[in-house]
Parts: sequence; C-alpha cells; structure tokens
Amino acid sequence: MKSIFIAQINPTVGDFEGNSQKILRSIRAAKEQGADLVLFPEQALLGYPAEDLLLLPAFVEKSAAALDSIVREVHGISVILGLVQPSNEEKPLYNSAVLIQEGRIVDSYHKRLLPTYDVFTEKRYFAEGKEAKVWEIAGKRVAVTICEDIWPHASEVFETDYGVDPVLEIKDVDLLVNLSASPFSLGKFHRRMNVATTAAKTAGCPVIVCNQVGGNDSLIFDGRSLVVNEKGELLLELAPFEEEGALFELSSTETVHPTQKDPMEKLHDALILGLRDYFQKQGFKKALVGLSGGIDSAVVAVLAKEALGSDHVHALLMPSRYSSEGSIHDSYELVENLELPHDLISIEPLFNTALETTAPYFEGLSPDVTEENMQARLRGLLLMAFSNKFGSLVLSTGNKSELAMGYATLYGDMVGGLAVISDITKQQVYQLARWINRDKEIIPQAIIDKPPSAELRENQLDSDTLPDYTIIDNVLEDYIVGHLSVKEIVERHGYSETLVKELIHRIHQSEYKRRQAAPGLRVSDKAFSAGRRFPIVERTTGG
Repeated sequence: MKSIFIAQINPTVGDFEGNSQKILRSIRAAKEQGADLVLFPEQALLGYPAEDLLLLPAFVEKSAAALDSIVREVHGISVILGLVQPSNEEKPLYNSAVLIQEGRIVDSYHKRLLPTYDVFTEKRYFAEGKEAKVWEIAGKRVAVTICEDIWPHASEVFETDYGVDPVLEIKDVDLLVNLSASPFSLGKFHRRMNVATTAAKTAGCPVIVCNQVGGNDSLIFDGRSLVVNEKGELLLELAPFEEEGALFELSSTETVHPTQKDPMEKLHDALILGLRDYFQKQGFKKALVGLSGGIDSAVVAVLAKEALGSDHVHALLMPSRYSSEGSIHDSYELVENLELPHDLISIEPLFNTALETTAPYFEGLSPDVTEENMQARLRGLLLMAFSNKFGSLVLSTGNKSELAMGYATLYGDMVGGLAVISDITKQQVYQLARWINRDKEIIPQAIIDKPPSAELRENQLDSDTLPDYTIIDNVLEDYIVGHLSVKEIVERHGYSETLVKELIHRIHQSEYKRRQAAPGLRVSDKAFSAGRRFPIVERTTGG
C-alpha cells in the first residue's frame, strides 16, 4: 500500500441517500488519485449521533440497504467505512467499521470502548466489541480502531475507567487508523493530537485519525483529520470546519506544524458551521433576529448573515419607552453595515394595552419584574408572529452567563428555534465582537462600549442585579466545567463565600428555564445543552 485517501465528510443523520452519495464520490476521487485505501469517519453512513433512531428497526434496515448499494460499487480499491451492525449481545447493535474490497465486506471491527459520559450515550445502544482487528491491505498490516478506543491510552478520558486499553493490544502493524466523530470544543485539537501521538509512539507506527465534520443538532464536529508518524510528529492536517478529501502518501516524511488560529476565529468558524448546518440539514431558509442595540443580538446578527447570507436574515427592531436613542441608532447602523432587511415596530401600543388590561388586578402593587417581562414577552410575541407568517426561524440571543443566572425571560427573549451563543460567556461575546471588528467596524463601537442593559426600566443596567460578568464567568467556568467546590472557587479567586454560593444557587435555581430554552450550539467542554443533566427539583448548593 502506497497511499490512503482520507475522506473527511459531513454526513446528515439519517440521510442515507445523501450520505451514500458523499461516500461514493469520495471513493471515486480516491481511485482517480491512485489511492489504495479510502478511510471514512465513525458512523459516516448514518451520521453521528443518531441517538434513539438506532432503536427503530426500519432505520437500521435502511442503513443496511444503503451499505449494500455502496458495497456493490467498490472495486479496485479498499474502503474502511464507519456504520452500525446488528449484534447478538444484550444491546442490539455494534458501532462498527467494515473493510470492503471487490464488491464484498471482507471483515468487521466493533468498537471496544463505548463512551457514556458528557455528550455520549453509546452504551444505551451498542454492545462492546471483544477483539482487536488487524487487516492485510495491499501488503500492509493495518490496525483499526474507532474514536474512544485510543483516548484512554493518552489519559484523555476523565469520567470513566474502562479497565482495558486497546492500544496496548496492537502489535507488529504498519499503520493504525482511527475512525472518529469527535465533537469540537475550544482546545480540543491539542487533546486529539496528544491522543494520536501517544498511540503512535506505543504502537510504533503512523496513526491516521479521520474525523467527521459538520453540525448535527447541538454538536459541532471540526474535522481536522490528521496523520502522525511513529514519533508522533504531524505529517498532515485536514482543514478545520470544512469537508475535504486528502491523499496521504505512506512514504511521506515531511512534518508540518498544526494550524494556528486565534481562539475567537475558531469559535467564530464553529458557530458559523453549526448555524449553517442547522438550517441546511433541517431545510430552513430564513432566520429572524430581534435587535436590541446590545452586544448579544449584534453578534448573533453578524453570525447569521455570514452563515446564511443577507437575503436570508431579517431583523426586527422593537423599541419601547425605555429604549435609548443610542440603542435604536446603533441597531440601524448595524443592519446597514450588514445589509439586512429590517423593520421597526414599537411595542409601546402593545405594552400600554397590557398595562391597561392588568391594571384592575395589579392595583396598589408597585411595578416590578412583571412589567419588565411583559416587554420581553411582547417582543417574543412579535418575533414568533413574523416567524409563523413568513416561515423564518427565530434565533434567540442569550449568552451562557445570562442563562446561568436565569437572566432571561421565558417566552420572551428566550423564544426561538436555535440559541446561537448560548454556550459562550459574556466575556467571550465581547471578545468575539472585537475579533469580528478586527479589520473594520461591523458592529458599531458604541454597542461594544456601552454597559450591558436589558432596557426594561428607566436607566437599567445589568449590574443593578448582577455582579460583574468577569466574576460570573469565572465562577461559571470553575463550577460548570471544572466541577470545583465553593471552597475551591473562593480560594482560587478570593471572592466571598456568600457571593460564590449565591451565584451557584442561581445556576441551580434557573435549571427549569434552561430546560425550556431553544437548543444551543455546543462549543465548550460543558454546555447547558448536550452533555449536562441536572434535576430541576433539588436542594443542593453544589458546593
């Protein structure tokens, strides 16, 4: 074997026809370039993760039929393809890789280590594979693994102990391949590199990781498939956040450096991919964004325009009596910079009607959060009305810090079909806005400079009821991602114990709101969506 074609494809869950066409195109491209072997990601045929679709017999039957149609087309090249296969074990399926040669399936490998933590639920569906497999392909001995199989060997799994290490069973091979569906988070590529490097040094051979790319629901897969030599040196890296097919010559010895990008550029590219795929794979054509003149909605509008194009994004400006002239002006400037179609609809008439309607029942009671939330819900009413009438999907604009604190209104600013920035903190929102403006002013500087405010009462600021967002974000990172205790957070930052307990209490107290939020795009190691399961009714302080 001289060369291998790495097919970093973007499958859609359950789109067997579309996925099959991608697979067959990659096989043809590989043959045209003279490859001996073409390698695909984990579960490339059906898309990952298929979740409870795997429990439907008809879904599995369609997968098998699609496989048959592909197998018939494979001649003059070897193919290693990720899919599912029936098992005779307690669970109905295996997470498998098959070797296809000359119109037939030569052998199958079943994934040994099944992650059931964070975003992964594989033991719910799959039986564990029991043995290692080494396949003879064009004169080379090739060991096959699937994603998690090689992660514990590099001590990169922290939430489970499998009691077995498949990498240690790999002996006397020329190449180790890994079919992967490894979701993106900031800093994840360095961990993936460590996994490949450690496996290569132990197995004493090159390692190829072929990773899925694309967005499927909340999860974003960054691709960045890679090849390292037996010393763990990087020989090839495929493009991040893009479909790509690349030919790797086994005789290649030239090393390369990993792609270096600003963290905000990676965050931006991940959100663009997740947003675009959410629309394209669901068949949505148009997005609707409510602009407040604040930083969050501004960033979401920019992302929507870049992902979908100006013609497919509509902005609604919905001022009230408390909206500042600056916010209205800034919103107009933003939509002009982005060339977005837009409308301005004052909610003042609706708000007056709501106040008049409730006045007899609220007589003698002072205005409070009730009247503030009325305004947010009236804006939600208008957004959903436009969504229904014009077939647009509303993008909600709340960030992770606000969702953590419950600083969001149910059926108000939380309405929508996708929460674009729900997994980035307030500080990251500002960093992303500055990165967007790196070459020219797209988001008006006044939006970035102004103190955060919901503008639901006179001269309102977020700081009236919340501590500084830097404090919130530090506690959020340490508690949600790092699982640190109150004591550890206090010692780390010097905050008062009372403040830390209050913030953690608010995180738990707001769980019921987050359960009703739109699905969000996951870009951190621990989001408030996939991968985090906490009860709504509980009394722990978490510390």
